[in-house]
Amino acid sequence: MNASVYLNEAGVTCALGDGLDAVGRALFADDRPHGVAVSERWSPGRPLAVGEVPGVLADLSDCPLPLRSRNNALLRMAYAQIRAGCEQAIARYGAHRVAVVLGTSTSGIGETEAVMAQRHAEGPWPARFHYAQQEIGAPSRFLAAESGARGPAWTVSTACSSSAKALASAARLLRAGIADAVIAGGADSLCAFTIAGFSALEAVSAQRCNPFSQRRNGINIGEGAALFLLTREPGPVRLAGWGETADAHHISAPDPHGAMAVVAVEQALARAGLRAGDIDYVNLHGTATAQNDAMESQVVAASVGQGVPVSSTKPLTGHTLGAAGAVEAALCWLSIARNPHALLPPHWWDGEADPTLPALAFARPGERAGRPLRHVLSHSFAFGGSNAVLMFGAG
Repeated sequence: MNASVYLNEAGVTCALGDGLDAVGRALFADDRPHGVAVSERWSPGRPLAVGEVPGVLADLSDCPLPLRSRNNALLRMAYAQIRAGCEQAIARYGAHRVAVVLGTSTSGIGETEAVMAQRHAEGPWPARFHYAQQEIGAPSRFLAAESGARGPAWTVSTACSSSAKALASAARLLRAGIADAVIAGGADSLCAFTIAGFSALEAVSAQRCNPFSQRRNGINIGEGAALFLLTREPGPVRLAGWGETADAHHISAPDPHGAMAVVAVEQALARAGLRAGDIDYVNLHGTATAQNDAMESQVVAASVGQGVPVSSTKPLTGHTLGAAGAVEAALCWLSIARNPHALLPPHWWDGEADPTLPALAFARPGERAGRPLRHVLSHSFAFGGSNAVLMFGAG
């Protein structure tokens, strides 16, 4: 089976807001950058810019203890936005023909952090903690239980490419005829562990990140969840292609030349039957670290050219790690399906381009494309040289 794959429903929660309408308004706002804000909640005594989901998260008190986590609360919020469509898919195809594929990197490790002090002081683990909360498989188990889907269910964890690879996995399930519908995406939640880890790499910026600037000095950690209902039935956005490669270069640093990242872009173009000139916009991985931005600018220049509009949305959402591919897929979904004025997601930075990097066409706040966006590319480049590129097309 070689059918087209569509993202029929989309749900997202991130620092820009909860739901497509709120996120879309904040994404395309041209007055100021929204989302990321300075907080000490996750780094006491050290104010840092982070992409925290605003407001009260979903209540999980009705769930078994092993499935209660901040990560799964974010998933519940995103799933609520597509629940009706998923229930219709289950009724139509049967629960065993609906699969779940998610990406994450933190899972529920924040729940372990929250009880460690009590564990050290008192000996036994507190009753509110269960080891399975932090398991990588917990998000997919939670969403299978939440939705009633009974098809294949698993979690992908390949650092920052996780949920982009989850969407590609969902497409393969559909094209192979193993499932008729897939609930796919990802979630990652803020915790001290990830902030401390990236701080140890000297990769965290205290202020809003500044991607591709000569003054860039690191990332903002963020959190969020995005989910999609994928089927072979026509919908507003098509997953037209994808590419997945590995650098095999270094445990954390990317190949400085981005050779295999270019191959991932070429794979996505080939699967979609498109040429570089067909691309209307590229959502950059754009972490604002010295090595990633240097590599990625070369990838863009070598694959689709320096004239295509590009932006990094991480100054708005923060780097949502294992959820980044899915959260940014939701921003691409909005750019295609709910963007009547053909606005480009803006690149918020200081405008001080790094003269050592290829010059790219960064989208300005309020800038519009010359036509409705029809072909949008999204990059996800991860630790270990895991590269995932998604190509979205208008349905």
